[in-house]
Amino acid sequence: MPTPRTFSSEHGLDSLPPYFHGFALMHIAMRRDAARLRAAAPAWNGGGAEWWQRLREVIEWHHTSEDDVLWPGLRRRDAGFDAQARELHEDHEELDAAMAAVSTAVARRGDGLVQAAQTFEGVLRDHLRDEERIVFPVFDRLGERAYLAEERKVVSSAPMRVMTYLQPWMFDGASRQSVAHVSATIPPPVRLIGATLLQRRYARTLKGLQN
Repeated sequence: MPTPRTFSSEHGLDSLPPYFHGFALMHIAMRRDAARLRAAAPAWNGGGAEWWQRLREVIEWHHTSEDDVLWPGLRRRDAGFDAQARELHEDHEELDAAMAAVSTAVARRGDGLVQAAQTFEGVLRDHLRDEERIVFPVFDRLGERAYLAEERKVVSSAPMRVMTYLQPWMFDGASRQSVAHVSATIPPPVRLIGATLLQRRYARTLKGLQN
């Protein structure tokens, strides 16, 4: 019997099929920003509050859309996924609690943020590792056409505030090749707005964190 393939975005995208890249870039962006928060926490001055709120909204949408849209779609296509989906839902509840603790510390202008940021990063990394271990083999079994049909449903569920942040956030620091793979699935007018107006808005939000 052949050894099952191991998929992970923790060390980049080279080992992943191109059609995984949109989902994987979101995970990479989450890890990147958890590290940014941890680095900023000791000298937090409140300037990054808007940045954190946007990040939290994206992560909440990401896992809510998984619970409500993607996991049901995968269940319909892969009977073995059902029990694993329940496990991932419990992880999402733990992640919500970690983000709530960060928001409380941010509202207190950084009081308690160092510990909250460290906890959030640890919970997030553990969750994403578990999630990829479970769902990437399912994506692989489905194949490109079936998986992308489910992914389009997920993206269409994004509220406008998330949708206008998602593209520049995902592409921040991504390789040209990965951006090209994912951009090919985005309608050209949306792609153009994402690379211009929305990119400038994103940069301003990120600058607030750095001040």
